[in-house]
Amino acid sequence: MKRGSKQIERRIRMKKALWAVIVLTWGLCISCAKPGPDEPPPFTADTLLRLSSVLGDWRAPSPKWLPDASLIVFPSSLNGGGLVGLDPEGGFPIRFPFDLGRTGRFFNPSVIEVSPDRRWVAFISAESGSQEIWLGSFMENREDRLTDLKTPLRNFLSWSPDSRWIAFSTSIEGHYDVHKVAIPSGKVIRLTTDKRDELNPTWTPDSEAILYMRPDERGIDHDIMRITAGGGPAQVVVSDTDFFDEGGDTLGPPYVSPDGKRVLFRSWRSGWINYWVTGIDGGEPRQIAPEDADQSQGRWSPDGQFVAFCSNHNGTHDLRIVSMESDAPRVLVSPDTGVCENLEWSPDGTRISYAFSTLTQPKDLFVISPASGEIRQLTESIPPGIEDRLVKAEKIAFPSSDGLIINAYLYKPKSIRRGEKFPGIIWIHGGPTGQYEDLFQHQIGSSAPSVQFIVQNGYVVLQPNIRGSSGYGKAFEKANNQCWGICDMKDVLAGVDYLKSLPYVDGSKMAITGRSYGGMLTMAAVTNVHGVFQAMLVENGHDDWTKEYKMYDYELGPLPEHRELRWKLSPPSHVEDVTTPVFVMHGEVEPPHDSYLFVTKLKKYNKEFIYKTYPGEGYSIYGFENRLQSLLDKLAFYDKLLKNKGEGVKE
Repeated sequence: MKRGSKQIERRIRMKKALWAVIVLTWGLCISCAKPGPDEPPPFTADTLLRLSSVLGDWRAPSPKWLPDASLIVFPSSLNGGGLVGLDPEGGFPIRFPFDLGRTGRFFNPSVIEVSPDRRWVAFISAESGSQEIWLGSFMENREDRLTDLKTPLRNFLSWSPDSRWIAFSTSIEGHYDVHKVAIPSGKVIRLTTDKRDELNPTWTPDSEAILYMRPDERGIDHDIMRITAGGGPAQVVVSDTDFFDEGGDTLGPPYVSPDGKRVLFRSWRSGWINYWVTGIDGGEPRQIAPEDADQSQGRWSPDGQFVAFCSNHNGTHDLRIVSMESDAPRVLVSPDTGVCENLEWSPDGTRISYAFSTLTQPKDLFVISPASGEIRQLTESIPPGIEDRLVKAEKIAFPSSDGLIINAYLYKPKSIRRGEKFPGIIWIHGGPTGQYEDLFQHQIGSSAPSVQFIVQNGYVVLQPNIRGSSGYGKAFEKANNQCWGICDMKDVLAGVDYLKSLPYVDGSKMAITGRSYGGMLTMAAVTNVHGVFQAMLVENGHDDWTKEYKMYDYELGPLPEHRELRWKLSPPSHVEDVTTPVFVMHGEVEPPHDSYLFVTKLKKYNKEFIYKTYPGEGYSIYGFENRLQSLLDKLAFYDKLLKNKGEGVKE
């Protein structure tokens, strides 16, 4: 790409636009929170929620190199959620005229793929009213809808190396099949018809075949399949067992080596999620970098000699590469705390781009040279001085009542006077096979800005990775199967005991909260635990665990033989025992929603509760104004019950 006068002028305009974004985002908020004579006051909820990455939120797509290595492109707030490009040597962003179907609620899409010939960028958007594949043309500077299927799409796209096709999965008959769509005509051809879901299609380097993931009906056993690009009978390349991944999001796609001879895939067969390699025609798989840690983000180098990946050690993710001639990886980036993710090799294999985030730092884009180790930071998401005013969590561990070691993040106010005590909050993550990590933006409900706001207003927060969490091996992840709300509650109560042991925590003022499974476990605490908590807050929880759901079948046992157990564990089965005030928040959806039975029974038994919905939302609360109000409501609820302060939640 030539760097002429027009590009220089465009960069000057983008530089002005960049500073405009910073001023608009921070100017008013910082001015309303000027430091006092002794210490700065806490940030407002509005300010904290605006702390975000220029790379997007935790679902945002991985930045992609253009085939000539001139730019790395990604959706960004620097272009209102549209596409921007950065020179890997540094500089200001170049803005492209593609808005990528942004919705205003969060960065959309969560997948972008640049064609190998650099003519197109493909993405999935619901701008037309249904999820469809769209194309942006780099040559014509415009974007158009490519498909008009009006069927659900899996969030994965794969370009054929000759740039003539995009492979994807869509559900036409109640299950997902692999399709391909011609570029640029939009002609769609169905390639598979199995009644099992067929997901995450990827091409062989010669554009002659496609590999994909096929989970069984339970979502527990998986086959990696190969089919010719024209369709026909499919062959099993390798099989994997005993890993629940219904949608294929955790195991991810199979990756074919650049020479077309090997397949890289994730597997739990060692007891940890590690990378393995097998031949394109099958054969005995080989573990490429064995370790007692979960691995992710695996990518072949362009010459096929190396694989780059990230390794998760108690929520800290480093960046490694391993040679195909050795099983001893080399660590390229080894942070004391933080998460490396979104890895991509440069087209010539001399550099790797990656995103990096910490608990007090939104993710930014970096480039490293594996040969020299030189690292270049390309973006800076928050202005200097902000991070120093945030609470830095401490990583701690404590034993549960049966001896199991539970790792956790402890947040406490920055300033604690002698003898001062604060209420404590146990904050549970979703999943249950999720994990708290060294991420600034983990989940919408439990992200760092939300926790920072509560802590800076005088609370101590403990975020435990209870049994059933991912990241600590197969045995730990399975340790809460068929005992939700009972065995994992031991870890919650051990966390309460840990908080009570701290001299600055008021053990008589305790709360529990969480989103998704965190909300479900909170509902279980509402009905099962008495005399421990003085406030309980449920965010987007599912109440009836006897519903038909594959994850419930895997974790709690399949119906109908486990119906009695699943109902006994479900919180609505014994709401009459509730003794603690509870606040249930949800998107404004029509009943029967996921908390409807629980709320109905709270009302039936005349329990003390608040139920509040937020307009325009579905299962989760994504909109900025609703997130802001829900965070203010959380603080008002805690203040009223744990500090006897304020008027509580306004319904």
